[in-house]
Formats: sequence, C-alpha cells, structure tokens
Amino acid sequence: MAAVPSTTWRMLAQRRGDEKIPQGLDAAWETAIGITKRLRVTTSQFLQRAKKVIAREKDFAEMTDAKLRETAGDFREIFRRGRDTPDDLERAFAFVREVAARRVEMKHFEVQLAGALALEAGCIAEMATGEGKTLTATLPATIAGWRGRGCHVITVNDYLAKRDAEWMGKIYEFCGLKVAHIDQEMDPTARLAAYQADITYCTNKEVTADFLRDQLALGRLRSLPQALLAKIAGGTGSGTDRLLQRGLNYAIIDEADSVLIDEAVTPLIISGEGPNPEQVEAFNHAAEFAGQLEPKEHYRVNQRYREVELTATGKEHIASQAQPLGGIWRGARRREEMVVQAITAGEFYLRDKQYVIQEDKVVIVDESTGRLMPDREWRDGLHQAVTAKEGLEVQPPKDTYARISFQRFFRLYKKLSGMTGTGAEARREFWQIYHLPVAVIPTNKPCLRKKLADRIFATEQAKWQAVMEELRSLHQTQRPVLIGTRSVRTSELLSQMLTEEGLEHQVLNAVRHEEEAQIVAEAGQPGKITVATNMAGRGTDIKLGRGIAEMGGLHVITTERNDSGRVDRQLIGRCARQGDPGIAQAFVSLEDELLVHRAPHLSAALRRRYSRTSREISSTITRRIFNTAQQKAQRTALRQRKSVLQTDNWLDEHLGFAGRTR
Repeated sequence: MAAVPSTTWRMLAQRRGDEKIPQGLDAAWETAIGITKRLRVTTSQFLQRAKKVIAREKDFAEMTDAKLRETAGDFREIFRRGRDTPDDLERAFAFVREVAARRVEMKHFEVQLAGALALEAGCIAEMATGEGKTLTATLPATIAGWRGRGCHVITVNDYLAKRDAEWMGKIYEFCGLKVAHIDQEMDPTARLAAYQADITYCTNKEVTADFLRDQLALGRLRSLPQALLAKIAGGTGSGTDRLLQRGLNYAIIDEADSVLIDEAVTPLIISGEGPNPEQVEAFNHAAEFAGQLEPKEHYRVNQRYREVELTATGKEHIASQAQPLGGIWRGARRREEMVVQAITAGEFYLRDKQYVIQEDKVVIVDESTGRLMPDREWRDGLHQAVTAKEGLEVQPPKDTYARISFQRFFRLYKKLSGMTGTGAEARREFWQIYHLPVAVIPTNKPCLRKKLADRIFATEQAKWQAVMEELRSLHQTQRPVLIGTRSVRTSELLSQMLTEEGLEHQVLNAVRHEEEAQIVAEAGQPGKITVATNMAGRGTDIKLGRGIAEMGGLHVITTERNDSGRVDRQLIGRCARQGDPGIAQAFVSLEDELLVHRAPHLSAALRRRYSRTSREISSTITRRIFNTAQQKAQRTALRQRKSVLQTDNWLDEHLGFAGRTR
C-alpha cells in the first residue's frame, strides 16, 4: 500500500514543477518578492536563534544515553504530528547537537546552527569551504526524519553519499531514525529499501533517474483517481507496485550551485537501444565530409554562441560528395545537419577537455567539476559524431523513453534547501528558478585568506613560464601548492613541465580520480605540489601539515579563469579554511579560452599590441577585460539554463512518457 501515497504526492508536486519562469513585468515582480524575502530571512535572525539553541545545551548535557534515547522518541512524536513550534525546533536542535557530541565527537558551532536554521527555513545557506556543511545538514535532516515523510540528502558523487551516510548515520540511529544511501550499482530491491529509510543519501543523478523509472512504471497514470482505480483493477500489474520512491518531500542539496546551476543545463534521459545501421554509417560519412572542409571557405564558426554555419560553397561541396550515397543523403537539409554536427564535434568538443577516451569509448568530462560521466551521452547524435571523429566504433543513437532537467526535477520537491560555498553570486537565479532565498553564513573563525591581484600575460607561453618560476620559488620554502587547471589536457601539460623540472607532484583529474580524497587530503603537507582540475576534491578537507600555517598556509594558483566566477571561488576556497592562513592568485593570458571566445575582437587587438613582449601586462584595464568576459559567459549560461527549463515544460505539455525499461 506504500505506492499509493507516493502517487498522491507526485500529483500534488507536479504543480510546482510545471510553474513557468516569469517574463517581463512578472519577472520584475518576482525579483521584488525575492528582495522582500531576503529582508525577512536575514542571517542575523538565524544567528540570534542559534544562540538560543546553545543556551539550551544544559537541558541535555547531563542526561544519560538511555534518557536521551527516550527523549528522541518524544521529539519524533511532536514533529510527526506537525504541531511543533519554533521553541520545539530550537530544543530539538540542541538535542541533536548533544547527540552529535557523543556519537561523532563533534558539536555544532554557532554558525553551523545558523546554517541549519537557514536550511530548515527553506534557504540556500552559503557556508565557506571547510565550515562543516556535512554536520550542519544533520540537524534539518533529523527533523525531517522525525516528520516521517522522508528526506533526501543530495551529494555530488557516490563516494560522498556512502561516506556521509555511514559517518553521520551514528547520529540518526541514536535519534531512532533509519539512514541509507543509494549508489550506482544497487539493484531495484536495495533501492526500494533505501528510499523507505527516514533519511536517504544519494546523488542528483541517481535520484532523478529513479524518478524517471517510476514515471515509466506509472505509464499513463497521471492522477490519484487513475492510480487508485488501476490499483484496484490491475493489482500487482498496475505499475504502482514497482515504484521505488515514496515521495519527493524534502531535499537538502550539498554543493547546491553545482547541482542546481552548473549541471542544470544537461537533461537526464532514460533511453533504450534503437538499432539503425544506416544511421550509424551516416555518422562516419559525415565525419569524412567534415574533414574535407576548410574554415571560412566552407563554413563559419561563431565561438561565442558555439554555432557553425555552412557557406554556399560548403553546401555545394557536400552535395557533390553525397550524391552517390543516396538514402538520407538525398535531402539537402538532413545532409547539411549531419555535416554541421560533425564540424561542431571537431570545433567545440576537444579530447582531454570535454571528453576522454577509455576502452575505445568516448567518456564525457563534466566541465564544471572535472569528473568523468561514463553513464552519460550527448544527445541528438552529437555523441555519435564525436565518436566518429575519433575513428571509434559508432553505436546507434538510443531511443528516449523519458527525460527531465535537474531544474524541473528539483522544483517538484515539496520543500527544498541547499548548501554551497558560493551562493551569493547566483542569488537572483536561485530565486527565479527555485524560489530559494540565499542566506550568507559567516565563518566560525575570521578568514585569513589573501587574494592577490591577477597576473596577466600576453601569451600562454609567458604565463606558463611565470607559473613555473612561482612554483620553483614556493617549493624551495616547502610551502604546499594547489594548482587549478580548466581541463584534463592542461593538467597533463603542466604535469609534463613539472616532471621536466624535476618537481615531484600529484595530478588529480578526470583520468586520475581513483585516489581523489587521499590526494586532496594530503595537499597541505610540506613540499606538496598538487595539480587539479575543477573537481579539486569537493567534500574533502585539506589539513595543513606541521609548520605550514607559520609559512602562510596553502598557496592556491589558478591558471585560467572559468566561465563561472563561482567555480573560480570554489577553487580559491580550498585554502584558508577554518581560520588557517592561505594565499590565492590567478595567472592568466590573452590567449586563454575565456577571452578568445567571449571578447574575440578586443583580445585580438590586445594580442597584436603586446605580441612582442613576454613581460607581465597586468593593469586595471586588462583585469577589467577578464571580468567583463566572464560576466558575458555567465549571462549566456543563464539563458541556456532557462531555455532548458522552458524546453522541458514544452515537451511535458506536448509529449508523454512512453516505453518501459524493466
């Protein structure tokens, strides 16, 4: 009978997911509401309430473990009935704080309590890297568990989901709650059991995929009466008996900026095999034709919008080459689309940047985190186009059974909140898309980080020479250094230069990710040089070795600006954690991808002006150019994310879920 309540919330939650993004005056009104909400939900209020929680410490400090367990049952009954007051919440937080001190030997700081109160209020809590977000989440998660409707704690990978569930599980179990985690290898029976737990740790990809599988199981059932009738008429054959999730009641999202913003542009798709030998051969022909074409003569590339346009000469050349093939190559529109896609694969999708080759297969690299995504494929034939470009065996495109964007999926939750180290920059987007205000929580100890001004060079060669000089100088003092790169290719290039210099180092990227947590954890030891892509071990503390704090702490060097300033700030946040000192500085050049793509004319003019100099060209003007280019990239990315959500709504209105995967 557990499946029927699941269908109930699904019908109710659908309304929230179907809400359209406001436009024009409606958007302005929504922004005004967001500003008003921020004024009402202030950090000072959360800090004041956190002090009240700490003041209740004595209420539970002298209780025996047996008495505490009995009190946990009392709290569960209070919150299960849903008649709790703000005073009950503060008492409950003080109780869980005492349990945490006894079970995991960690007691929530005042700022962690403030962050937990922000989460309970349905906010995005911005908490600096290293401020203990994992422990913070245990407070609202416990309350949600006591309410009896389930709570999903969303993390960025399977490792963190398993680690946090086992680590924090000691707190939940003492409070009379069941905790579980979801990983990629679980079978449906294990998944069902995990979702029935009071608190379930999982990744955004797994929870969304299971939601889509449930949608497929429901088939055409789209209302509670339909589900009840199907249950009565069909019994176990109605589809409701195969649902995994019992509801999308409450989600607490760790690294909320990554999950709700950076990854939101890619929809999650459930697909199946769709064999089509003729289409497979067409991808190989398209790759062959694309290789014959010359830029400017046969096609034009718009780097800013990542678009390819064939010239009249290019269209004529393709027509002449395709004439003997027949089939799908007879139609001008179809053959030109195939070749444009093949050119796109060559121009915009680069090996060791957007993807790597593993076991003769193209494996996507998440550009925002640097992680491999072996279970994902680019859609609309792009994955096949990239595969054909690499000369690998092309598999036919799969048939889509169900799809949804992360944006739309997380809007289905009855209650949503999240944590991130970089939320303030995306404050407006969090409100527009998810109706989530951002509360900026101060650090527990004053931040001692020094952010030095960017060093700017005319060429990449000059930039790398300066980086190596800086590394040699820092290494002589045994100061640990973390160097951030934008792509796998760049990290491997830097690794090669370090090897030639005889500098021992560790590389952390999408190809070398097995020892991620260990590599990052040791990055603060004397003399350590760590080269990392954007992944940089999110969720793992970098502890400083003996004497490193006196040297000035961990030194972070970024070697290129990312399209999002939030990603840069995440990497910079790896140093100066929890009151430790640290220094961060960016080394960039006029030949970097951000400037070339987002300010092509201005960057070209500057390169001509400084073409004969290898010295540093840092100035207020050159730094402002990089800031402007990054702002353009962020605006473009925001438009893309809104477009994905609008497309998702359109598809849901005009196309139904169909098919079956199990």
